[in-house]
Amino acid sequence: MDYTLHQLRVFLKVAEHQSITRASEDLFLTQPAVSIQLKKFQEQFSIPLTEVVGRQLYVTDFGKEIAEAAQKIIDEVEAINYRTIQYHNQLAGKLKISVASTGKYVMPYFLSDFMSQHRGVDLVMDVTNKTHVVKALEKNEVDFALVSVIPDQFKTNSVSLLSNKLYLVGSPKLHLKDKGNDKRKFDEYPFLFREPGSATRMAMEEFITRNKLPTYKKMELTSNEALKQAVIAGLGYSVMPLIGIKSALESNEVEIIPHKGLPIVTQWNLIWLKSKSLSPLAEALLKHIEQERDRIVKETFSWYEKY
Repeated sequence: MDYTLHQLRVFLKVAEHQSITRASEDLFLTQPAVSIQLKKFQEQFSIPLTEVVGRQLYVTDFGKEIAEAAQKIIDEVEAINYRTIQYHNQLAGKLKISVASTGKYVMPYFLSDFMSQHRGVDLVMDVTNKTHVVKALEKNEVDFALVSVIPDQFKTNSVSLLSNKLYLVGSPKLHLKDKGNDKRKFDEYPFLFREPGSATRMAMEEFITRNKLPTYKKMELTSNEALKQAVIAGLGYSVMPLIGIKSALESNEVEIIPHKGLPIVTQWNLIWLKSKSLSPLAEALLKHIEQERDRIVKETFSWYEKY
């Protein structure tokens, strides 16, 4: 056996995604480069690690066992690196944070200075919808989660970072803003929805139900960015978090449509399991956020206050 750490990392990504394309994207490598490393790694085993059925790649049972062993090796190597850094009295380790999709416009600003100050810290930030964020936290797969709605199915601790304002928005070309609160304006164009499981989707459905708005037709998009582009194109209107449409508002590509009961205001909260024993690294991040939160909000999100 003469495999390298690089080959182990490549195989782990392929096993995680069951896709060479997605593995190459995560590793910032070309697909041929990933395929070559996977082939070299496979050559060291007489039993197949993967198989292709139709056009889909699958990891064999043996491959899953090798992936599990590879993960342990990589974890031990990282632990050695962290211990080396800690020997020099520097903070080191890996932070894992799951972020509800629109939170990608929030969380990086609360991490930037901390990461710059502690070069021995590695960050894994998964951006997904609320349902997957909550599952990752519940399974203890992450240290923290950033959500706008705190789950009630298990006990958590939390620290508030920023208000989350949701407005009804549309393209100026639809002239919806000029039609006041008349519900009939909603007969003309469809609502654009996020996918089920999204906190934005839940807030939007509550808004529609509460106001008894007509939704003769709807479209569903699986990311906030896709939703914003659809609104800009004039496909319809939607309820969207203000935090994700700053540039579109400033360039007049979208406009806020006044309506009773809006904005919907929640809070972006960084949460963690109440039963979890936080690492010194996680504790240090919380301390940093508590000390710097007001400054970060003032310097980065002051534009937020005019809406």
